Amino acid sequence: MHPDELLLWLRLSLVNGLGARGQIQLLRALGEPAAIFAANKNILAQYVSPVVAEAIHAAASQIPQAQLDLTLDWLSKEGHAILTLADEAYPKKLLDLPDPPTLIYAKGNLALLERAALSVVGSRSASVHGVQNAQAFAQHLSGQGVCIISGLASGIDAAAHRGGLGAAGSSIAIVGTGLDRVYPASNRELAHQLAAQGLILSELALGSPPKAEHFPRRNRMIAALGLGCLVVEAALGSGSLITARQAVDLGREVFAIPGSIHSPLSKGCHHLIKNGAKLVESGADIFEELAAPLSLFALPERTAAVPAKPVKIANDADPILDKMGWEPLDFDSLIELTGLTSEALCAILLGLELEGQLSCLPGNRYQRLAGAVKS
Repeated sequence: MHPDELLLWLRLSLVNGLGARGQIQLLRALGEPAAIFAANKNILAQYVSPVVAEAIHAAASQIPQAQLDLTLDWLSKEGHAILTLADEAYPKKLLDLPDPPTLIYAKGNLALLERAALSVVGSRSASVHGVQNAQAFAQHLSGQGVCIISGLASGIDAAAHRGGLGAAGSSIAIVGTGLDRVYPASNRELAHQLAAQGLILSELALGSPPKAEHFPRRNRMIAALGLGCLVVEAALGSGSLITARQAVDLGREVFAIPGSIHSPLSKGCHHLIKNGAKLVESGADIFEELAAPLSLFALPERTAAVPAKPVKIANDADPILDKMGWEPLDFDSLIELTGLTSEALCAILLGLELEGQLSCLPGNRYQRLAGAVKS
């Protein structure tokens, strides 16, 4: 794209009060950004409010030079790009949205936009198991060549990105700030890794802070870019349920991982399952469900995790697993349940944890894990 044309797209995206939906209305009615800026206020007011029409008219002559200079300087850096609706590389799946972003800032590997992808969302305040599930599901699917899309938030998002980056499919982050910012700051190192090995996208101008109204806009992009949406862990009021609903509206498959009936972080997933989401217990379940749309993509060479060498544990472990059930138990409860000494119980629990049959949770609690095979 010619630099002058790109500047027009940038100026359109920076008009105060003109969101993506208004930009799309004007582009459909008048054509390219040049025609929008050339139109008089009366014509513009047929499609947007008089106040916004005035802002567009002013933007035609009052160039936001500082913002443009900042953007052009950012764009000159290696691995940085801006995609507009007029670009061939613009992700076609976003066109399913009624209000696709007219301009996207990108940092990283644009080729990932051509890959089959799955959106993974969930709670910022995730449980230990939620984080483990997000990373395990993401890494399995990435190992099959599926790109993992999430929002770079704490909790489930961060775990999903790490899982995606751990195999061939890689990962894409859609963020609710300008690409010159990282939110939350605790994910700065992960953001650097995504820029180097994956891709980060935002429709927000450089310098944009993490405002509440930015995240629904981010979420619709997360929903659109995936062939399906996996909700790992979510409370009933979670924004992840909104993303799942957007995915349904876009004709995407929605998957949910069940959890404890007592956990508030499972109730959102259970609600989705009751209303038609597919219950999944492994990444393989999702890969099987998406077999038809995945067949339309050339997946990268698959990578498989090296199986861990099994750890032999004491014969006393099987009765302990049977007695534990599937709810977390603290150490004192296990002592009472098993009648073992603390030293004997510690040795067995350590062996079970190393073998992957249980997980140690905060508060010295232990949780039996599904899929464990007795030796």
